[in-house]
Amino acid sequence: MITSHFKGVIALAVAVVTTAAPASSASVATAGCGKTHLFNGITQYHSLTSSGRTRKYSIHLPGDYDKTAPYPLVLGFHGSSSIGFFFEVDTKMSESRFSANKIMVYPDGVGGAWAGANYSQVSINEDLQFVSDLLDEIRAGYCIDDSRIYATGISNGGGFVNTIACSSVGGEFAAFAPASGAYYTDDDGVSGGCAPARTPLPVLEIHGGSDASVHYDGGEGEGGTEPAIPEWLEWWAQRNGCTDEEVEDSFGGDVHHHSWTCASTEGVLQHWKVDSMGHCWASTEINFSQIAAGQGPTHIQASQIIMDFFDQFTKP
Repeated sequence: MITSHFKGVIALAVAVVTTAAPASSASVATAGCGKTHLFNGITQYHSLTSSGRTRKYSIHLPGDYDKTAPYPLVLGFHGSSSIGFFFEVDTKMSESRFSANKIMVYPDGVGGAWAGANYSQVSINEDLQFVSDLLDEIRAGYCIDDSRIYATGISNGGGFVNTIACSSVGGEFAAFAPASGAYYTDDDGVSGGCAPARTPLPVLEIHGGSDASVHYDGGEGEGGTEPAIPEWLEWWAQRNGCTDEEVEDSFGGDVHHHSWTCASTEGVLQHWKVDSMGHCWASTEINFSQIAAGQGPTHIQASQIIMDFFDQFTKP
């Protein structure tokens, strides 16, 4: 979700068991390899029909896009009362410093939201079908490394990223990285509402300890009941068969980085907690979501942390 303050800012801005594999040089190219695209390096806007409904998305190719080289693909899901454009602007993930070697796609949710919340306008099945149809369209039109498809998102979008990870559609992805996630569909223990397509499944979560919209300790949120983040992480640790957990504190104890070893692979499950951070996209540079949360830049740069995490994993 995005607070009413952020809405004003926007208006102003107009189970098969496998192991998680580290990223390697081996690529699985899709049918879109060899097709030429113009105006690379500039975000372009498209639509497709899914479940009888017109759905919109934008795509950003690297400026030096090579039609013969398979690229990693990252899907970015916006928060509620928003669209992909604002998520792209807020996170800066299309900038070459973060995604020079990746293709970025920003889908739009129906009515400005994703399935799973009580304010959502479509079912979970319909939004999951849209994700599947979107992947098919991108694979057919662009040169994608099919073993390196990832998803990230914020708030309601972060919660939907988790919904994907807990579904059969999640088997199409190599790793997931929700931020400030509202996990409405994953609030009932290890198996309640979550059946990952494989295990271990790489997941990284970033959250503010002072989040006033999606509380770190859980409870009733704008779109339903949300789990406490420590409980939610423990469920994923059990799903992934994690054992050792390491915690590193920094910035005077304000930042806490948790990392688990799962199925003998380090860092499959990771979590960054910033005690002083509210409901926003973590960034060392001021962004719209920080302004909406009434705060300044944070200690960590989520866009870099997430891209570095994705680079560690390929789909088995």
